[in-house]
Amino acid sequence: MSKITVVIITLNEEKNIGRCIDSVKDIADEILVIDSYSTDRTEEICKTKGARFVRHPFKDYLSQHVYADEIAKYDHILTLDADESLSEELLQSVLSLKSNLENDGYIMNRITNYCGKWIRHSGWYPDRKLRLYNKRKGKWTGKFVHEKFQLNAGATVGKLKGNIFHYSYYTIDEHILQANKFSTLGAKALLEKNKRVHFYKLIINPVVKFIRNYFLKLGFLDGFYGFIICQITANETFLKYLKAYNHQLSERKKNF
Repeated sequence: MSKITVVIITLNEEKNIGRCIDSVKDIADEILVIDSYSTDRTEEICKTKGARFVRHPFKDYLSQHVYADEIAKYDHILTLDADESLSEELLQSVLSLKSNLENDGYIMNRITNYCGKWIRHSGWYPDRKLRLYNKRKGKWTGKFVHEKFQLNAGATVGKLKGNIFHYSYYTIDEHILQANKFSTLGAKALLEKNKRVHFYKLIINPVVKFIRNYFLKLGFLDGFYGFIICQITANETFLKYLKAYNHQLSERKKNF
C-alpha cells in the first residue's frame, strides 16, 4: 500500500483550510501544512484536525513547494491549495490507486466556484492539473507565477476521474485584487526573461485574451459571471504588459 503526503500551502486560510483537510483525511497518511506565519486561526484549525503544521518564511510559491517536498515523510505527494478540496469521485479515484500507484504522476481536472457559481467554461474548465506525483520523478519549476511540478523525461502519467473543487473568489473585489497582484508577478516574470514588451501588446493581447475566453472557450455560457471573469482576465493581461512596458520605458530614460 503506497503512502501519500498531502501538502497544503497556507497564509491566513481559516475560511478554507478545514474543508480542505476534511476532504483528504481518508487518503492522507500525512497532512503537511506549510504556513508563512498566519495571524488568524489557521494553525489552530490545522492542529485540531491532526495536520503537521510547519512555519516557513515565504519567498515565493515555488520555494514553499520545494521545501514541502524536502520535508514530506512520503515520496508520493498530493498537493492542494487551501481553497481547494476533493470531490467524492476524485477521492475514490485516489483511494483505488493507493494499492498500486503505477504512474509517476496523475492529472486531474479542477472546477472553480466563483461567487457561488460553478464555472464550466471561460477558459477555466477543465483546468487540468498534475497534483499527485512521486517527488523523486521530477522537480518544481516556474518563477513568480504558474509554478508546477515537472516530471522527468520518460515519466508515466495517468488521468484520474473526478474534480478538484476550487473555491476561488467569494466576491468580485477579491478577483480584482488578485488580478492586480498576479499582473505584477507576470510583469516581473517577463522582465526576468529580458523579453521586450512592445506597445501594441497592451492593445492586442488583452483583446485576444477576451475573445479566446468569452467566445472560443464559451465563457458566455457561464452567464453574468462568465463575462466578469473574461473581462477581469483580459484586464490582468493588459496590466501585466503595461507594468512591464512602463518599467522598460523608465529604464530607457535612465540611460539617456
